[in-house]
Amino acid sequence: MASESIKKILEAEAAANKKTAETRQGCEEKINNAAGSAAAAVQKKLGEAAAESEKERSNYLAKLASYTENAEKKCSKKLEEISAAAEKNMNKAADAIIAKYF
Repeated sequence: MASESIKKILEAEAAANKKTAETRQGCEEKINNAAGSAAAAVQKKLGEAAAESEKERSNYLAKLASYTENAEKKCSKKLEEISAAAEKNMNKAADAIIAKYF
């Protein structure tokens, strides 16, 4: 009878050890799956962030090109005005010098 009790205790311990090992393995699988899913989610979010960043960069470059073009047009117009005024003043100065000496 005592040997039968010991046998049942040993069987129970073996079953408990087996259940513990199965549970540990299941937990490790779940952890590995979660880690894989998390890594995939992180990669997806990084890809989305990179795409959004590139989109914003393109938008800003387009705006910069537009601002640059407008600034160049304004500068060219102002340069033409200054050149015309300088030409007019140079002609007046030349006429004044000619009139004074001739």
